[in-house]
Amino acid sequence: MTNTPLPSPNLPSIDALKQQAKRLRAGLDEDGDFITHSESLELVAKQHGYRDWNTLHAAIGNRPPIKRFQLGSRVKGRYLGQPFKGEIIAIRSMPPDRLRVVLKFDEPVDVVTFDSFSAYRSRVSVTINAEGLTAEKTSDGAPQLVMEAL
Repeated sequence: MTNTPLPSPNLPSIDALKQQAKRLRAGLDEDGDFITHSESLELVAKQHGYRDWNTLHAAIGNRPPIKRFQLGSRVKGRYLGQPFKGEIIAIRSMPPDRLRVVLKFDEPVDVVTFDSFSAYRSRVSVTINAEGLTAEKTSDGAPQLVMEAL
């Protein structure tokens, strides 16, 4: 009986896994080790703890990507309790069902609540869920960032 690793609960999308297989195949080709695309898919499945590509594919299913926020989307919300409007200037999918976004605020946001001190941010990089909320919380328990599409 062989010990196979447990499947990861934080799997990338099918498209990301296919890209990983293409990069693996290209890297091996550069070293003179030629494998088929099917073989590279099987190797990627094993790297993630699955018996084969079909099992990995079935485990992921055909989850739709988060479409609510996209590159160039206009958004509004609250960052560290301060209101903002801005634009998504970079975006990347992160497993499971999260997005890493870089926001450029229309007007710099003062992230300090003291009257005698200010610290302005024009740009932030955060990881959000499909609802536009960060997992990280402020001291009062609110998400650090709450965002919605304009």
